[in-house]
Amino acid sequence: AEPEFAIEQQADRLEITYGGQPVATYVFADTSLTRPYFAHVHAPGGQQVTRNHPPIDGKDRMDHAELHPGIWLAFGDLSGGDFWRNKDRILHEAFTQAPAANDQRATFSVRNRYERADGTAVCHEVCEFTFSRTPWGYMLHWDSRFSSEGEFYFGDQEEMGLGMRVATPLSVERGGTMLDSQGRRNEKEIWGNSADWCDYSGRVDEQQIGITIMCHPDNFRPCWMHSRDYGFIAANPFGRHAFGKGEKSKVSVSPGESLRLRYGLLLHSSEPSKEPEIAIAYSHYVEQSDK
Repeated sequence: AEPEFAIEQQADRLEITYGGQPVATYVFADTSLTRPYFAHVHAPGGQQVTRNHPPIDGKDRMDHAELHPGIWLAFGDLSGGDFWRNKDRILHEAFTQAPAANDQRATFSVRNRYERADGTAVCHEVCEFTFSRTPWGYMLHWDSRFSSEGEFYFGDQEEMGLGMRVATPLSVERGGTMLDSQGRRNEKEIWGNSADWCDYSGRVDEQQIGITIMCHPDNFRPCWMHSRDYGFIAANPFGRHAFGKGEKSKVSVSPGESLRLRYGLLLHSSEPSKEPEIAIAYSHYVEQSDK
């Protein structure tokens, strides 16, 4: 029989597997980290590509322990609210599409409420997630739409957008490499520049493993990469001034309208002698996301 995706739903999380091997844990109710996130994300073959959450003292770099759980979407300035540093809350309200899985994919959709510490709502997000198996690894399609009955805005900071924290052995500080779609490498060359994709990978147990953030070309604006050699990347289309690329940005969304953000995340594994075909995988991601 062909391997299959499977999703096990628990009270606070979903466990996603493929052929019995772990792929990712989606945590939608955490008492200490006030937003949903993916943790313990794996590449094909079983190697973990995100940092342990919580990080393990003596094994992981311990910085940003409550802010960098694995893969997440958050904003340091959303109508003045800080949803990146857990000062305000992203509340999981419901599954708008029940978790489902087969041999081709695993899918689910959620509705999140962005609310201030006093409980007042800023906006809502409906997000569709799809995991699939591709020739280049597991692909996670991330498709979010933000709307509200009142006007709201996205401000201008470094800490905005889709973030990921890679496994400690993959960090540039431990011998890993960042590479973007323009051929730039590591923090010094990549930080603050826009790119279609940015990969973070390294060697673990004779395998080359990593994660690639891919930005959909139909997003309202290209993403600047907030990249750090210690093991972090955020794909950020909002921080124009923060990255030194122009006047301060303020992206407003009117009542009855919505803002859509789409990303792909490639979880890949290969022999060290083989370079992952990220550019080809990116073209495939765009093609598949528009079907």
